[in-house]
Amino acid sequence: MGQEVSVQASVSARQAIGTARSVVVKIGSSALTSLEGGLDSTRLDKLAEAIEDRMRAGSDVMVVSSGAIGAGVAPLGLTSRPRDLATKQAAASVGQLALAHAWGTSFARFDRVVGQVLLTAGDFARREHHRNAQRTLDRLRSLHAVAVINENDTIATDEIRFGDNDRLAALVAHLVGADALVLLSDVDGLYDGDPRKGDATFIPEVRGSADLDGVIAGSGGALGTGGMASKLSAARLAADAGVPVLLAAASDAAAALADASVGTAFAARPVRLSARKFWVRHAADSRGAVHLDAGAVKAVAQSRRSLLAAGITGVKGRFYGGDVVDLLAPDGRIVARGVVEYDSTELQTMAGHSTSELPEGMHRPVIHADDLVKV
Repeated sequence: MGQEVSVQASVSARQAIGTARSVVVKIGSSALTSLEGGLDSTRLDKLAEAIEDRMRAGSDVMVVSSGAIGAGVAPLGLTSRPRDLATKQAAASVGQLALAHAWGTSFARFDRVVGQVLLTAGDFARREHHRNAQRTLDRLRSLHAVAVINENDTIATDEIRFGDNDRLAALVAHLVGADALVLLSDVDGLYDGDPRKGDATFIPEVRGSADLDGVIAGSGGALGTGGMASKLSAARLAADAGVPVLLAAASDAAAALADASVGTAFAARPVRLSARKFWVRHAADSRGAVHLDAGAVKAVAQSRRSLLAAGITGVKGRFYGGDVVDLLAPDGRIVARGVVEYDSTELQTMAGHSTSELPEGMHRPVIHADDLVKV
């Protein structure tokens, strides 16, 4: 019986991706650029054709396109992906123009209009920016334009340093309420090790964390910086949003976008996190930390109860009521995140005191259970 349930779950994940009405497609740098020639218009055209076929079949498709820095390397006469921030930003400023023009030219063959949307992970951390991005993307979709979303590498700092367009794609999938996320790169799926070494086993389906036991994920290549570790993290993030994920090679884009018959399929979690809890866990910037005793850790991480001042042993950083903070176990591990009710200065005076010992205005929980999510 367990075997039948597992098979059914995996089939459902592929079927969900293959029939999804709203799809976010992330395309890696290696699928679009090379060190020698910069942007490869032939490969980009084939990807646009696969996306157009899916749109003609009735799906809305948004594209998260890497490649801005890679597209700027050759025109600037650089021989390798730059390492210093200023040169990365310069390459991105050149490459973004080339990338947007190439996508626009390619989709013009099908009378499709392209709109470029430049985002950073920080835009998801601020609720106002989050809503503005959502409105823009929804309106582009309703006007039947193709939104080509790129990390704003000309001004990003940490985002450039860690090269996390996979994470950006997962956040976009949640933002627009997508039904599926397709990650296309230079690998044909997930392996339990490095397939270039010849002894790795292909993993066709991931139904839960147990399927990832023993998997060793590496970093990115010459032009990309995400790597398999980034893709695994993005797949888990999307699963929290209730979005199934397909990881496939860009060279298999036609099949990936037609019926999801290639690559590795990741099943979404059965119960989707609420928009607020998803934002708290994945998108919001942490403004500080609150240290908990063992009893408070058990209450918030296992029993999912509100955090009270009595369980707090210390406060780190400067934050205000309404900010998101990390909750730390006695050994320093982050066990949860939540939206705090009090300023850090108030919490320092409240720490360790029972509710009955506090002034009447401080009887509210430090973090309500509805605003708290386990990490």
